[in-house]
Formats: sequence, C-alpha cells, structure tokens
Amino acid sequence: MTFCLGMRTHEGLVGIADTLITSGTVLTKGKKLTCIQHGQGSLFLLTSGLRSVRDKTVTYFEEHLSELDQPYNRMFKVVNAISQKIRQVAKEDKAYLKESGLQFNFHCLVGGQMPGDEEHSLYLVYPEGNWVEIVEETPYQIIGVPGYGKPVLDRTFSNRDSLEFAVKVGCLAFDSTRISAADVDFPVDLVMYRRDSFRMIEHRYEQEDLIDISTWWDDALRKAIKNLPSEWMDRVLARLNFDS
Repeated sequence: MTFCLGMRTHEGLVGIADTLITSGTVLTKGKKLTCIQHGQGSLFLLTSGLRSVRDKTVTYFEEHLSELDQPYNRMFKVVNAISQKIRQVAKEDKAYLKESGLQFNFHCLVGGQMPGDEEHSLYLVYPEGNWVEIVEETPYQIIGVPGYGKPVLDRTFSNRDSLEFAVKVGCLAFDSTRISAADVDFPVDLVMYRRDSFRMIEHRYEQEDLIDISTWWDDALRKAIKNLPSEWMDRVLARLNFDS
C-alpha cells in the first residue's frame, strides 16, 4: 500500500509520501512524489495505486506540459489535464490489467498554485478522472492507508495552523501509519509550498532522521494516558478492589 498525505493551511501546502513499493512478496523503494515547475507556477503530485499506471500517467502528463504553447494559468486546468491523462491510460491499459486479475487503481493528490490563482489549492483525483478540491473544513486528504494517521489529524490539525505545525503533525501521522501498517516505510519524502512563492521545497527523511520525534511521541502518549483524569472510573475500580 501507500501513505500519501496532502495538507492545506492558510500559509501554504504540505505533502508527505512514503517510498515503499509492494509487488506480491517483493519490496522495493520508489518515489511517489513529483514536483513540477510549470511556467511561473509550481505544483506537486502524490500518487497511490499500481506503479505501472502511475509511471505512465505521470510521463504522459509531463510530456503534455512540455508541449503546451502557453503554460496553464489556473490549477483547475492543470488538474483537468491530469484527469485526461488518467482516462487515456485507463483506455489503453484497463482491459489488459483486468485480464491479468488486476484492478485499474490510481489516486492522485495535486497541490500548487498557478499565476492566475488567488491562492494555493489541493485536489484529490480519482481513478475515473473526476476530482474534488480539498477545502478549509477538511483541510487534508490521505490516499493509500488512511486509518492509522487520520485520528491524530482529526484531533489536532486545522486550516488555521502554520506550515511548521502541519509538518509536525503530518510526520506523526506518517509515523503512526508506519508502525501499524507493514507496507508503509521510510524513506519519507516531504514537500512544502508557501503561498504566493511559486516554489516547491522538497526534502527526504531517513528513519534515523526522525527516530527522536518517534520516541518522544511514544513517551508523550504514555505520560498523557497516565495523567488522564480517572474520577470517571474510580467507582468501577472500587468495585473491582471490593470483589477481590
């Protein structure tokens, strides 16, 4: 599987992607993050699904961008172009994949800002090529394995948070997923975008780079649980002690 997380704050965007690729019993590593400078605009792609579908779609999309007479000036136009390439790959490969017992599986998170956009934006694109925009009310989206990282995000993250806070809680969401899901692992790729900068900042973390915050998080959770108010369960505990 995959862990790819896109986050949208008032300050900008954060993307986080693991690099573990599973094919049956074979484990390899490969990037699931692609950063593209398009004219004066900048964008990133985070992808989940069949690797062959991902590589073909991204290749077609990058070639399409390079052949344009004029760069796109709005992000929704960029997303529409990605959708067209997904549908093209589906038309070419879907039937053959089905014959082999494979499902056409591809999800994509697209974030960035073009010169005609008033602000940055983040989109989720489905295998069918349709898309939705990630909005302030729910300012993040996970593709791949969502369940393990979702609780920490739902409890703590909002569109009002800073980019620094988003990176911290996003890395904790990844770490929670890595611990509980055998098919998500380091290295992890990070991309950050500050509003109106039109420049992506990309960085890769190895496990040793984040081991300290992982250990700190474990200890902090245990301490928090130990300090959790217990009045609500004192009556039950009293019964337990009485019965014994």
